[in-house]
Amino acid sequence: MAGHSKWANIQHRKGRQDEKRGKIWTRVIREITVAARQGGGDPAMNPRLRLAIEKAKAANMPADRIKYNVDKASGALEGLVLEEIRYEGYGIGGAAVIVDTMTDNRVRTVAEVRHAFSKYGGNLGTDGSVAFQFKHCGQLIFAPGTSEDRVMEVALEAGADDVISDGDGAIEVLTSPVDFEAVKHALEAAGLKPEVAEVTMRAENTIPLAGEDAVRMQKLLDVLEDLDDVQEVFHNAEISE
Repeated sequence: MAGHSKWANIQHRKGRQDEKRGKIWTRVIREITVAARQGGGDPAMNPRLRLAIEKAKAANMPADRIKYNVDKASGALEGLVLEEIRYEGYGIGGAAVIVDTMTDNRVRTVAEVRHAFSKYGGNLGTDGSVAFQFKHCGQLIFAPGTSEDRVMEVALEAGADDVISDGDGAIEVLTSPVDFEAVKHALEAAGLKPEVAEVTMRAENTIPLAGEDAVRMQKLLDVLEDLDDVQEVFHNAEISE
């Protein structure tokens, strides 16, 4: 079965994330804050916090900075109260867009998100307007050339839901959010290191965009991702270079 994710699009996304590396600490700190407040400050008992700490370590955040933010969020230190809000909308060509935010001021955040959509060719929708086009799941993606048989053997044994080979040669492993950590650790223990490993909103189907439409869609995504309160942007556009 051919996968929806194209390797070129994955690399393109990673490249743009690298360009914005300076914002990653801010977003990781927010994720740690909410995870610790909702599930406590002990990573062993809080899977969401464990994932947030992994992201922080991957972004080279010092251990003392991580501990400070966990303590602050779990009540050991006083801090701001952050609220998680999801917005849904449409981009160029009717592409579906989900914007996950963390904010201490929802009035400011919705105004900024709505302005970005309207200024750059999209429309902010209502709750549930596009979320049905995505699946909340764990996703691990391996570069072309990785042994599909080996990935499939280890992943399915560890509890993965599906293994998909892409037309570009990339291999995609899908898991439930609950099983993501176990599958990831099993694959890494077998010497199989994914290029992408995250719990995400995966588009069930994609909308191909090229030329001016692709440029406009990328601009909309860039503007949304650059908003201070935005944590993640998910979409189903397949953007050609």
